[in-house]
Amino acid sequence: MIEDTLRITEIFYSLQGETSTVGLPTAFVRLTGCPLRCHYCDTEYAFHGGQKYSISEILNEVGGLNTSHVTVTGGEPLAQPTCLELLTALCDGGYRVSLETSGAVPTGDVDPRVAVILDIKTPGSGEVARNHWDNIKHLKPGDEVKFVICDRTDYEWARLQLDQHNLTGRKVEVLFSPSHGQIEARALADWVIEDRLPVRMQLQLHKQLWGDVPGK
Repeated sequence: MIEDTLRITEIFYSLQGETSTVGLPTAFVRLTGCPLRCHYCDTEYAFHGGQKYSISEILNEVGGLNTSHVTVTGGEPLAQPTCLELLTALCDGGYRVSLETSGAVPTGDVDPRVAVILDIKTPGSGEVARNHWDNIKHLKPGDEVKFVICDRTDYEWARLQLDQHNLTGRKVEVLFSPSHGQIEARALADWVIEDRLPVRMQLQLHKQLWGDVPGK
């Protein structure tokens, strides 16, 4: 029987740089390809190329990294339909699995054991029209919603989404992250404190440690 394959940019071991599991040693599986072109994208190298892997080959490489946490990311991993099979296989393997998705592709068929990190695109991303808003109804406890904030306009827009979609009432973690190089982290922190927003302010640990380096 021939296994389905996925196109993979890289599989590597590092510290989780974002989300509520920041700092934890994690295996990252970065899939190739993305239908979006966000202005602040830091993984353009994952748009094209990559190598084909079967799911068993991916599981074998991840198993050699000796960690219980796995993050499937991209690009946009759900742009490859076989990603759904990969996520289930990782869960079946006993891993704690998270999925980083742009929010532009439906998430309703993602294995419920997976923690979905849903990136809602702000106006500053240049891709706000690509948000698939039905994804919000599929959020479950343990999932997280991320807003990358480029400026004050993005911040006010994100605040509106908190209320409009009752995000803080869904028992999901809401993350506000400053767009690297576009806004001072301290400015965003001040706004969150001033408005007493019930969100997690986060910085990208991996960029503080290593900068924009693939495989980190």
